[in-house]
Amino acid sequence: MGLALANYESTHGCIVSGYISSTVPLTIGSVSGYNPDPQTLDNGPGWGWLALLLPYIEQTPLANATNFNLPTWTAQNSTVTTVQISAYLCPSANNPTPTCRMVDANRNLLPVANPYFARSNYQYNMGWNDTSITPASTSYDDPVVGCNGPIYRNSGVKYAAVTDGLSNTVFASEKTPFLADATWVGIIPGYRHFAYNAFASAGTGGVGVNYDYPGSILASHSGPSLYESPRVIHPPNSPLGHTDEFYSLHPGGANALMGDGSVRFVKQSINLLTWQALSSRSVGEVISADAN
Repeated sequence: MGLALANYESTHGCIVSGYISSTVPLTIGSVSGYNPDPQTLDNGPGWGWLALLLPYIEQTPLANATNFNLPTWTAQNSTVTTVQISAYLCPSANNPTPTCRMVDANRNLLPVANPYFARSNYQYNMGWNDTSITPASTSYDDPVVGCNGPIYRNSGVKYAAVTDGLSNTVFASEKTPFLADATWVGIIPGYRHFAYNAFASAGTGGVGVNYDYPGSILASHSGPSLYESPRVIHPPNSPLGHTDEFYSLHPGGANALMGDGSVRFVKQSINLLTWQALSSRSVGEVISADAN
């Protein structure tokens, strides 16, 4: 995956986007009620970062079979979006099913032609803030109050903009369904992301609801989010993990992909300020060589 990210950047001149959300109403394959999501302004086609990386992980036939011009949830794409990809699965994750159920706030399947997406156990790093912040509330590309990680919705960050250093910036890490679902496919506007962990935050949905918005099925963040109270930094495998945070079933921590393509095992006991610093791309923190 690290090599695929590097090859994508070499080809396109920027790091892959977290997912693609149109800024104008869709006229092809759109579904009433999902175009766009009024809470987040999420829209189709919705294809996620791992779907966009398919040609770079030796999955060109699957990429060629995918109609990226149509939304993820259309019948024309229902075959490809349920394909399991071994490179996107962790043997330790204990995935209960091959696919995720794409549901609404009442946990009912979304009324679309294709409400099942194949799983992934890896998510991109959005930075400090919650994965559900919207353009209406802040600038996505602001290095502090927006998405200050290397990958986010409709992003196109250049390597040169990762001024904290590629080797000092987390690009992706792990997510197990012990905490919440993840997929390689993308999002459906209107989807609601539920936690399985009993200690998970009530999140955006309110007390007792335990859900977050669509981006959380693709992305995680470290905190401290400006849009949560209290503002807390959550390291990997936090027992108080929210739906949109990294979590693995590896004892003591999780594997993290750095921007230079290296993989480090990040201990769940990592200093919280160090974890916060590793999650931002351009805030200018100093990180020691033994940060993990």
